[in-house]
Amino acid sequence: MVTYEQCIIKSFKHNGHLHRLWQQNWLVPNELLLDEHRKEAMIVLINRQTPIQESDGKQWISRVPAVSYFIPGQWFNVVSLLEPNGVRYYCNIASPPYLQGGVLTYIDYDLDVIRTTDGSRYIVDQDEYEQHKRLYHYPHTVQDKVYEGLNALLGRIEHKSSPFSDEAAYAYYEGWLEHTGGEPE
Repeated sequence: MVTYEQCIIKSFKHNGHLHRLWQQNWLVPNELLLDEHRKEAMIVLINRQTPIQESDGKQWISRVPAVSYFIPGQWFNVVSLLEPNGVRYYCNIASPPYLQGGVLTYIDYDLDVIRTTDGSRYIVDQDEYEQHKRLYHYPHTVQDKVYEGLNALLGRIEHKSSPFSDEAAYAYYEGWLEHTGGEPE
């Protein structure tokens, strides 16, 4: 029987402090991944109205369903936000993911890329990256990986490569709804 397992996402800063915590996500079972995602050993998570805790303890609830993609070895992750007018992609430049015991962790390196529903893209938070690079003394190897991740991500956006498929995001979300009724298993 196919089961969507619950998973927590923990994002940290380079100094080891918690950045953000997504408390309710469901891991898409490997057998339900699209072939192109399975080939990259992609970790695909779904959430809807998940409680999110910020580093300062403030909590809020996500407003739109999301399908998140984490690719082992890649210095970015991609969140497809299923908004009323289409899919908007929020992409984090981050260390490769680590999944263990129902908890997925990564280090957030501040730089973000937003791809809007009309296909436009924007690199944001460059000032925050520069500030934290100095504050946390990012080693040159990390700085190189950050820009390699940014370039790899921009290439995928430009070529409309995986995981930038609105159809795939909707299919994962609808499959989860069908299987679970949108409730935890």
